[in-house]
Amino acid sequence: MGIKKFKRELPLNLMILPGFIFIIIFSYVPMAGIIIAFQRFIPAKKLFGDQQWIGLDNFKYVMNLPSFGNIMWNTFYIASMKVILGLIVPIVIALLLNEMKNALLKRSIQTAIYLPHFLSWVVLGGIFIDMLSPTDGLINTFLNKLGLESIFFLGDNKWFPTTMIVTDTWKDFGYGTIIYLAALTGINPNLYEAAQIDGANRWKQTLHVSLPGIQMVVVLLMVLSLGNLLNAGFDQIFNMYSPMVYESGDILDTFVYRIGLLDAQFGVATAVGLFKSLIALVLVSTSYYCAYKFADYRIF
Repeated sequence: MGIKKFKRELPLNLMILPGFIFIIIFSYVPMAGIIIAFQRFIPAKKLFGDQQWIGLDNFKYVMNLPSFGNIMWNTFYIASMKVILGLIVPIVIALLLNEMKNALLKRSIQTAIYLPHFLSWVVLGGIFIDMLSPTDGLINTFLNKLGLESIFFLGDNKWFPTTMIVTDTWKDFGYGTIIYLAALTGINPNLYEAAQIDGANRWKQTLHVSLPGIQMVVVLLMVLSLGNLLNAGFDQIFNMYSPMVYESGDILDTFVYRIGLLDAQFGVATAVGLFKSLIALVLVSTSYYCAYKFADYRIF
């Protein structure tokens, strides 16, 4: 029976094979480099055998850096706020779109808000740098017309984290909206008819039919998002920050880039990356356990 099943599923297994090989080569083989975190790594020497082993010294060095606590806070704050808004905004927009009767207008708005998801932060970073310029940017020009002072969104430590959170939410909320709209279409129309018969207006129908109907999808996406609490968005911040906002905008990923590639402290950078990976492993494991516990979601 096992041989028959294997032969029947062989074409599917062969389709998976290229992706499996890709993951082995680019995800698992490089994991041998983790040992750099425990070495005083010198690129001119062999990875195995010739390097000086220093145990946990790289980790101790990082933990004792005056800025490390601030970097951890920046990472957690920016990432957690992105997760929270990334859940709330798509739900609100999906509920609003669900109430629209004009199908053409609904699809047009849907497409418009979904398009930014496909743009890279290299492109969007340049656009936002121009739009948020303190001198001739579109936003500050509008503020000046209202009699308000210009805001240095990308150069003020008070405004930079908020700017990162808002722009990231703007870019990706359309993708989440699609998911919730799909969940809303799965709600039985008879429930809305029954609510109307009972005298429920559109707001009460949303409150007592729409929201409970997508409750499990919301819970599932919420618990799965726990795994992203340390992913504050390297692409976005790297393309939009500067030394002026390191205090409020420097995150683990940008710190690893600077200390590893720019300062050539490969062992220290690897230690930070391993530290983040271990925490991410715990968060992802916790999120999948919660997804199974509260939303009956299983990977296998």
